[in-house]
Amino acid sequence: MAGVLSMILAGGEGSRLRPLTEGRSKPAVPFGGSYRLIDFALNNFVNADLMRIYVLTQFKSQSLYVHLKKGWNVSGITDRFIDVIPAQMRDGKRWYEGTADAIYQNVRFIELASPDYVCIFGSDHIYKMDVRQMLDFHKQTEAHLTVSALRMPIKEASQFGVIEIDHDGKMIGFEEKPDKPKSIPGEPEWALISMGNYIFDADVLCDELKKDAANEQSSHDFGKDIIPKLFPKGHVYVYDFSTNKIKGEKKATYWRDVGTIDSYWAANMDLLNNDPLFSLYNRSWPLHTYYPPLPPATFVDADERRVKITDSLVSGGSYIQGATIFKSILGYRSNIAAGSHISESVILGDGKIGAGCTIKRTIIDKHVEIAPGTVIGEDLELDRKRFYVSEGGIVVIAKGTKVGF
Repeated sequence: MAGVLSMILAGGEGSRLRPLTEGRSKPAVPFGGSYRLIDFALNNFVNADLMRIYVLTQFKSQSLYVHLKKGWNVSGITDRFIDVIPAQMRDGKRWYEGTADAIYQNVRFIELASPDYVCIFGSDHIYKMDVRQMLDFHKQTEAHLTVSALRMPIKEASQFGVIEIDHDGKMIGFEEKPDKPKSIPGEPEWALISMGNYIFDADVLCDELKKDAANEQSSHDFGKDIIPKLFPKGHVYVYDFSTNKIKGEKKATYWRDVGTIDSYWAANMDLLNNDPLFSLYNRSWPLHTYYPPLPPATFVDADERRVKITDSLVSGGSYIQGATIFKSILGYRSNIAAGSHISESVILGDGKIGAGCTIKRTIIDKHVEIAPGTVIGEDLELDRKRFYVSEGGIVVIAKGTKVGF
């Protein structure tokens, strides 16, 4: 795979995930107790043995940088690397102006590596994909660009690029976030949408990026500019994500965009279902991340209050004393005191919840302390006066908040 270079777009500001992104970039947001959002894209490449990877960062990247340095350092291995590339402003004092511009500003790394193919993937979706299978499809079709795609209910498709294909899988139509998405022929309730993952022939990519950079009318975005200009030439193909096969996994149907608080909460809750579609336990597809040196989670009864934990994930270093935890995810070093009831909640870790608290449908960021007897998630009108509450009624407590003191 020496002829393949991978570039992961990890500069997203994640404004719709605030307050979780007030102090960190979107790809650095913790997920599933032990992971960060970027881990899933990285695992898709590493498990496919594609380990020449540049991670392009931008906004509030320190937390992400530290995570990658501690958990994904492969330096010293011949011709294998996972290198973080911050926005360097080589073309002037400006941030990346679009996804295509982010790659263009770093095109010199492509030219120095001289790959045959360049994989460009996002970093903020939850899914598993063997990227080699998409690469094989790209080679077999002799495509200049391959776009991965999946079926999406048409009522949700306007948030994505909507694709039309012919019987050979060639792209014959594309609209970025249309108001009225076109349905799949014969399936009026479904649309075919782009996952934002691309494989380019390297020469084609560099040529298109330079043309786009010279166009002052362009927004310098793959979905808005590059794909619409490229597919009419007849060499853009669409890879069907549902055909991707991973040993030990069900059919590849799980893909979640966690761009909002409600979708982020729902994706975390998906992990707690019986026989979940997205499993953390497939030994044939390990999910690597950075694991700090911590003792096992500890559960201690307190007087007549017994610990009861149901349908939940609890990370290392956590201390649960006489509390009830139902359908919740607890990150590292979560400290829950006696008599508290936690349900349908996501605690990112390094926090303390006092005795006798009731926490329901709440996301609690790191370094939060909650006073004994506090109730959150029962009265949303009261909660809106104190915290952020999403459209779906999920309460979010920002990093470092002290509640009730």
